Amino acid sequence: MRPARTLVVALLLSVAAASLHAQSLQFQIAVPAGVHSAPITGRVFVVLSRHESDDLLGQIGSWEKETPFFGADISNLSPGKAAVIDADTLGYPLKSLREIPADDYYVQALINVYTEFHRSDGHTIWAHMDQWEGQQFNLSPGNLYSDVQKVHLDPKAGYDVQLQATHVIPAVKVPPETQWVKHIKIQSKLLSKFWGQPIYIGATVLLPKDYAKHPGVHYPVIYEQGHFGLEAPLFMQIEPPTSGSKHGVMHSAGVAGFQAWSSDNFPRMIAVTFQHPTPYFDDSYAVNSANNGPYGDALMQELIPYLEEHFRIIRQPWARLLTGGSTGGWESLALELYHPDFFGGTWTGFPDPIDFRHYQLIDIYNDPNAFEVPGYEWVPRERPLMRTSEGQVVETIRQMSQLEEVLGSHGRSGQQLEAWEAVYGPVGADGYPEPLWDEHTGVIDHKVAEYMRDHGYDLRSYAEKNWSKIGPLLTDNVFLWVGDMDNFYLNLAVYDMEDFFKQHPEAKAHFEYGRPEKGHGWLPWPVADLVKMMGAHAEAHAPAGTDFRSWHY
Repeated sequence: MRPARTLVVALLLSVAAASLHAQSLQFQIAVPAGVHSAPITGRVFVVLSRHESDDLLGQIGSWEKETPFFGADISNLSPGKAAVIDADTLGYPLKSLREIPADDYYVQALINVYTEFHRSDGHTIWAHMDQWEGQQFNLSPGNLYSDVQKVHLDPKAGYDVQLQATHVIPAVKVPPETQWVKHIKIQSKLLSKFWGQPIYIGATVLLPKDYAKHPGVHYPVIYEQGHFGLEAPLFMQIEPPTSGSKHGVMHSAGVAGFQAWSSDNFPRMIAVTFQHPTPYFDDSYAVNSANNGPYGDALMQELIPYLEEHFRIIRQPWARLLTGGSTGGWESLALELYHPDFFGGTWTGFPDPIDFRHYQLIDIYNDPNAFEVPGYEWVPRERPLMRTSEGQVVETIRQMSQLEEVLGSHGRSGQQLEAWEAVYGPVGADGYPEPLWDEHTGVIDHKVAEYMRDHGYDLRSYAEKNWSKIGPLLTDNVFLWVGDMDNFYLNLAVYDMEDFFKQHPEAKAHFEYGRPEKGHGWLPWPVADLVKMMGAHAEAHAPAGTDFRSWHY
């Protein structure tokens, strides 16, 4: 009987092994030594699509396409050795390769290369060093990618797809300078010291008509805040997002706006956009933070003085004006509140949450969970993150948290929710940003929320606590607008801020609301009219006796 039992056991083990082999689902991604000779620490991605595309990598993380992709960390990966994406690797929007239906697919791999940072706060971390592309992993110079392969995937049969990352993304091409547009890039001593690596900040400068013909004239300046970009300031607008675009559709307001800028009857001003990408996002939010370092000081103490030294900018508060929308909206308002003696007014549109009782739809101080609306015991309600301007929900907080987890562990996704954690939140024990909520369960860490408020990043709370000091300097200097159907529910925190300013009518703050169905990116006026308003404001608030004629040619 014993030999028979042994034979049966052997047969069962053989069947089990064959079944296990049949269910093996994996991609192996290697980098040949001739392409990258050093070991790589970073993150590897595989993207799959049923549709052939010239920009398959551009669909990684796309809210609009929602093309399935999977990501995993790699550590000290040697040349020629393969990184593995398998059935246990988390993906988005599908969580596992097991959920990929049998079909033909186009597949491609990307490797996001990290840099080791020995920070001055004592932490050593690995993160992506921005290469002047604005933390766009699929565009970042030095990152590696494979050719697109067409393969047949069948989860029942199993598969093992081999991909070779043989291509290196080339350097970013900075747009050429013209008589109108100048590009600045300087190394920040403050940030380089904090990060233990050379860190650069910069600006794109739009000059007024006939700037070179009037060498003795100094001009008011508009500091436009916003996401990383090398385009000229002011004449780029944000349209309301489609069902999936990350920050709305950027397009040139260009022809009409620039015709006004260069016309004979237009305010002669200088316009500036900042470039200040961090290892966590395409933008630092223009403030000091525990995770990003002293970006606020770098902009105020290094970049702005450099610009005022190299361009003929009037160095007085009434002549330094701020504007921006979305991320740039939060920044423009924050800079005015933090430095009301330096800047002379802000025109702030559809800002990121400026009252964290409305962190979009979440009250981070009192809600127990970010994913679910409180108060529903038997039928949980998912908390939306994004809607169309008609109100249709297209993304939830839970889904966005999953997307960010796939794009990067330890807060390294380069996406919005984790960007806020890097700016506003504390450093965790591992040196990376402490999460505001658990990415798997949504449970909120209220100690992190309180840190954000207590360190001044909740702008309504900051204004309330510091009003006796900043209030007298803000009179007639705050202009806020937002659409009543903002796609990210950002209108709610603007209402909170208006309620605060109603308690201080002496501030003469201005609020505009777009309705009906005005979404993210709504502007009450054409950009050219906004510039005219800002120019008129500068003149109205200039000291008595100021000579405006020199820059009224």
